[in-house]
Amino acid sequence: MAKVIVGATPFQGHVSPVLTVAADLVRRGHEVVVYTGSRFEERALAIGARFQALPPEADLDDRTLDSLFPVRATLPPGPAQLSFDFENFFLGHLPAQVRDLRALLAKFPADVVLGELGFWSIPVLSLSMAPEERPTLVTLGSVPLLIQSEDTPAFGAGILPTPGEEARARNRAMNAEVRQVFAELQGFGEATLESLGVTMPDYLFDAPFRRTDHYLQLTVPSFEYPRSDLPEHLQFVGTLPPASGGDHVEPAWWPELSAGRPVVVVTQGTVANTDLNELVIPTVRALADLDVLVVAATVREDGPDLVRQALAEVPNNVRLASFVPFDRLLPHADALVTNGGYGGVQTALYHGVPLVVASASEDKPEVAARVEWSGTGVNLRTGTPEVTELRAAVQTVLHDPGYHSRAGIMAKEISQYNPFETIAEIVDLSARPRGRQKGRSYGPSQWFRYDSSPLVSPPPDR
Repeated sequence: MAKVIVGATPFQGHVSPVLTVAADLVRRGHEVVVYTGSRFEERALAIGARFQALPPEADLDDRTLDSLFPVRATLPPGPAQLSFDFENFFLGHLPAQVRDLRALLAKFPADVVLGELGFWSIPVLSLSMAPEERPTLVTLGSVPLLIQSEDTPAFGAGILPTPGEEARARNRAMNAEVRQVFAELQGFGEATLESLGVTMPDYLFDAPFRRTDHYLQLTVPSFEYPRSDLPEHLQFVGTLPPASGGDHVEPAWWPELSAGRPVVVVTQGTVANTDLNELVIPTVRALADLDVLVVAATVREDGPDLVRQALAEVPNNVRLASFVPFDRLLPHADALVTNGGYGGVQTALYHGVPLVVASASEDKPEVAARVEWSGTGVNLRTGTPEVTELRAAVQTVLHDPGYHSRAGIMAKEISQYNPFETIAEIVDLSARPRGRQKGRSYGPSQWFRYDSSPLVSPPPDR
């Protein structure tokens, strides 16, 4: 069986998909080390993997970023905030991340290093070593495709693509303009890689797509814009199945989900739920007098109390919840109102649930644009919608059968893919018989710098 290192930027949305994949690889008998933030150690050990924490300077916690980096909240969504994030979260700590990954590889000579788009150690390995001298590199795409293409508008503005040469000329011009906008960040990235002895030949945001052996996009082709110039090693592998709810105790109102009224679920996801006034509370107000059952999944322990405090009275058709497993809730849903997290949208489509998306930051406007383009929901084109906008959008999704039809077609397409099997096949083909590692050199001597920090292993009965 293979030795696999699974790495991720230590943020919830980045870690969750790679942990899901890691759990499947462990079940198949592979030896897996999870390399990410220390707060995920318990989850890694629980799936039977071993664990290695990122070095302290790279061991961030996305729940505390606003307090650690207060200036970030003053930056508008878009290039300024994205540049800040890359300089401080992704590239700024890359030398420390790579240094410790090299030490980990010396202790644990992996056959495969698998990470998500933000795990920039993968492009560094790809650029610094010949394929036969390093592990197989696998990158999971858990955000919309942002690699530049003449077939699509520049990533970020949420502009829908149009066909024809005139559109392609516009796209080329937009892509060139974006490169200029991020020229300073490009220089920062090139200098960071240069400090690691690596020359970056690509546009910064294209590098994770081009500098890997396998780029696996976690969706189906119908959810992405058609492109004629994708790298050959990029493939669509389908949506990861939603995590199991396990032994979650169903609340007393659970039978109401099957009582006949349309069920509308609203959530702000696992990360951007600091202020429930952005989407959850306005949606509750918008649907208060409609003949629907509203489930407000706040994804935080104090969420129900925060909603109660914000409302003079909780409407009779609203059920408040902190954590509700979506694998059990969404099969009952007729619509999902969301701020556009990629994983949550994919989970909804996995169950054939149409969407109302209100988003404004990170990659979320691009997720919302793809929902609009695919016909699987309504894009409100704002992160702070008015109550009237929400009400109209939910009614549109519930009463126009086209949205349910297209979401159902998407679910059928998703069911035809098995990302676990695709990943397992890559890992199986990369496994090398132990004791026969001829030519299995890790390059320069710095790869063998011994780091005394121990790997944390799961209990022996796992």
